[in-house]
Amino acid sequence: MSLIEWKDHFSVGVPAVDHEHRELIELINQLHDNLSSPDSDMSTTEFLGEVYAKIASHFALEERIMRSGGYDEYEDHKADHERLLDEIRDIMDDYEQSEDFDERLLAERLRIWFTEHFSTRDARLHRHFAH
Repeated sequence: MSLIEWKDHFSVGVPAVDHEHRELIELINQLHDNLSSPDSDMSTTEFLGEVYAKIASHFALEERIMRSGGYDEYEDHKADHERLLDEIRDIMDDYEQSEDFDERLLAERLRIWFTEHFSTRDARLHRHFAH
């Protein structure tokens, strides 16, 4: 079962960003499925590292597009990106310090963050670039 389902209203109208959004959702779903599988050989550390690296890379692309397009809410949008990356780093630190990992908590945080971010911040970004 997918953790995050792609919805057409997630599209921001910038082909490179939309493509990466779809890829990011697919990666998170694949990693989540792999980690959740009883016979998975993927470690939690690998899962978190993969998710963090892909999200950070995507955010760099999106922020570059916002800067070059003179996006008026760049700072707030970037701060939202940084909040998610900080949350993932905190989860990684907690795991490394205690070996305790709540996969459901991470999954829920990612699902909520992405669906809210796509439907609010990225929806506004779409409207900006549509003009």
